[in-house]
Amino acid sequence: MPTVSVVTGANSGIGRAIAVHLAAKGHQVYGTVRDPQRATKLLAMAADRGVSVELVELDVAEDESVREGMARILEAAGQVDVLVNNAGIAANAVVEEATPETYLDVMNVNLNGIVRCIKHVLPGMRERRQGCIVNISSIVGRFAALAQAPYVASKFAVDGLSQELAFELAPYGIRVAIVEPGITKSAMFAKNTDAPNETGAYDAHYKRMFEFYAAGIPQATDPFEVAAVVHEAVSTERPALRYVCSWGGRELIEGRARMSDDEWLALGASVGDDGYYDRFEKAFGLDIRPSE
Repeated sequence: MPTVSVVTGANSGIGRAIAVHLAAKGHQVYGTVRDPQRATKLLAMAADRGVSVELVELDVAEDESVREGMARILEAAGQVDVLVNNAGIAANAVVEEATPETYLDVMNVNLNGIVRCIKHVLPGMRERRQGCIVNISSIVGRFAALAQAPYVASKFAVDGLSQELAFELAPYGIRVAIVEPGITKSAMFAKNTDAPNETGAYDAHYKRMFEFYAAGIPQATDPFEVAAVVHEAVSTERPALRYVCSWGGRELIEGRARMSDDEWLALGASVGDDGYYDRFEKAFGLDIRPSE
């Protein structure tokens, strides 16, 4: 019997790659999408590889949509062996300029979406005493990326939830994995160009954030590399809690872990751009200076 895997947010980027890659590895894959009519690229990509992905209409931001979608999957497949919580949204803003509504919207998808989905698969996994839940987080779940406060807050929350979940499920033999990609080729970056800057006080912050992505996007990792990491996480005989991947991932997480809090604040206090770029490269080994 094939492994039954559910991948949320399967219509683009990392989620699409994960769904197709797991199907190519022999999984019976259900890819959740908000609008099946817009999943033509997902279906074409699967067909090109000689595999199939079953589409399920599901919006992780809505309780009833998750209940209905997961019920259809369980009715069709009988069980879920692997849940990959990939669906997510981003939002740019410094803390002062992000509205409470923005935080709530991002948390509703990135955190509550995970909670909604796991509630439907955990009873069966606990009964069988096996299964795997993969939460696609981000490097910003452990590295407070500049001027992305709502997104950073949501991914730090995903990290905490995942650690809690792994601890709670250890007695039941259920695996939990946190996948933390750095810069990966995705439509999310093209959509995520907001820079509120309502106060005018944070010009440097938004500029440095965009310079970071301008440096990373040309070197962005193919999403299928993240998909391979997910497959490793669910299939390895030596599972780990965390899997870091993609451009800048290990450098940023390990670099921040080496820094004292005073050093971190000194980086933030850099007044001139050149000084900031120098300190950033020294701390993380990444050159984010704008190209000439």
